[in-house]
Amino acid sequence: MRKLPIAVLFGSTLLFAVAPVLAQIPANEKNCPATTAIPPFVGPGTSAFSRNQNLCLPQLAPVPTGLSPLAFIVQGVEPGDRVDSQGSIYVVSIRGVPGGVDLWRWDQALDGPPNSAGSIQGTLPFKYEGQPDNCGIFSFTAGGCANNVGSPENLGLAPGGGDADIAVNSPDPVTSVPNLPLTSLTLAPGVTATHSTNRGDSFSPPNVVATLIPGDDRMWNDAIDPSTVYMSYHDVATFNIEVQRSNDGGVTYLNGAGEAIDAATLPAAGSLVPTNTANTLGQIRIDHSQCPSRGNLYQIFVAPDSATENNAGGPQRTVYVGVSTDAKAGLLSFTFSDHKVFTNPAGSLGAKNGAGNIFPALATDDFGYLYAVWSDNSNIWFSSSSNQGAAWTAPVRVNSGATVGNANVFPWVAADANGHAVVVWLGDNMPGNSNDSSKLEQTCSNGTNSCWAKWSVYAAETVNGHSAAPAFAQYTASDHIIHYGTVSTGGLGGNANRNLADFFQVALDRQHRANISFADDHVHSPLCTSQSPGHCADNDPQSFREGVPYFTYQLRTNPHIVTSGVCAVAP
Repeated sequence: MRKLPIAVLFGSTLLFAVAPVLAQIPANEKNCPATTAIPPFVGPGTSAFSRNQNLCLPQLAPVPTGLSPLAFIVQGVEPGDRVDSQGSIYVVSIRGVPGGVDLWRWDQALDGPPNSAGSIQGTLPFKYEGQPDNCGIFSFTAGGCANNVGSPENLGLAPGGGDADIAVNSPDPVTSVPNLPLTSLTLAPGVTATHSTNRGDSFSPPNVVATLIPGDDRMWNDAIDPSTVYMSYHDVATFNIEVQRSNDGGVTYLNGAGEAIDAATLPAAGSLVPTNTANTLGQIRIDHSQCPSRGNLYQIFVAPDSATENNAGGPQRTVYVGVSTDAKAGLLSFTFSDHKVFTNPAGSLGAKNGAGNIFPALATDDFGYLYAVWSDNSNIWFSSSSNQGAAWTAPVRVNSGATVGNANVFPWVAADANGHAVVVWLGDNMPGNSNDSSKLEQTCSNGTNSCWAKWSVYAAETVNGHSAAPAFAQYTASDHIIHYGTVSTGGLGGNANRNLADFFQVALDRQHRANISFADDHVHSPLCTSQSPGHCADNDPQSFREGVPYFTYQLRTNPHIVTSGVCAVAP
């Protein structure tokens, strides 16, 4: 399965109409556009997670007062979040090429403490930071990127928007501010790169040729120390996973390079002929521990189990992790060795549906242990490594209770402390493949979507993640149904609903709590009056709606987290 960049704003429509102005601002969020993508939403919260809040987003780009006679409808999907070492939270989402990306920040010292009263108690007053890859002169004047949104000269176009990822460095030794690198997929296809040294208020001019190889797909980032950033991506010629290092905080990526799929694995996972299945890559991860393994690079991907299966267009039934122990040496060239995490047996759901469902995800904890998660479209699976990726435990099913037997997709994982990991995913209330509209979108007798599959955000936490049989406590993180119907796991080639795009993320804060950003389309768009006239109810399957980013965080720290221990051993 390949997830190629989008040639136009995906899910977008050209408009000439002026949209109504919404005066309410959700959760005291700052810098919100006067006219937002959907009405402000704050949910009731759950026993374990804060009130869900949507993050404000422009409804149109440019606003109708701009210099362009046309406007794109703005969406915000595939949200990613990070928490830096000082507690600042960042959320990024994509509009689609050529619409660029959007960014939000919450820093308690700059943006205020959590809201303390009434129906928004506990929500965070995020600051909307605009489009990092569309700042122009606003990077240096007029108060930063957020003030470019709604300005007459902003045509709503940007280099990136096909995919996006962010990372956080440790604090700069001079300014004490952590660096914030960002990359995004462009139309070329290529990757644009930029970074912020003032907590997202402004960004450097985008470097639109950040990759060494032209023709790219799906990039990911991770960062360590004050200025080192790694970026991984597919080259579309061989579909190998290219990895580049930046020593300047993510402005350029010219300081080191390697390939995460080694020569022995490439015949099973590459795209050497048009009929190959190739691979799906998850995010690259750096070992941030204080152990001897600090600085190791790990790249997860799923692919067929052999060259024979790859050549025959077989399923991506094997999970791999590429390991580099020499990247941290700072050389211009570094190497990876690939290891199999698990191969789904022939005839299993993992072989039938593949092991991406998308994407596979990886995390490292504070003692050098690794955690891999993936989906077979019905279950979320988890495996760990105690020897730097060389060997892996037998997979265990993460999801439990009422989720078992239903569709469960979009896994992500974050880890810290000793064996502490949190896995998140989307799960529905019905059995069947997430892409199957005949099962998940049947015609309801009352004409609504009430009988469609109903999707929620789930989280599962373990404090003994690197044991042979880790125990998970499962929670519902969303306080409302976030989506109805099918969820596509086929990337741009999928035929099912893609309003939520392809993934969402979780990050752990300094209190070891999960912070989750996710896309949501349960509320109809105010633009439904022009885009789906006569269909403007939230339960109307024909109502026009777009995915927009939401945020929630874990209310309490798990009291059983262990912060001492011994390091993972070398293989």
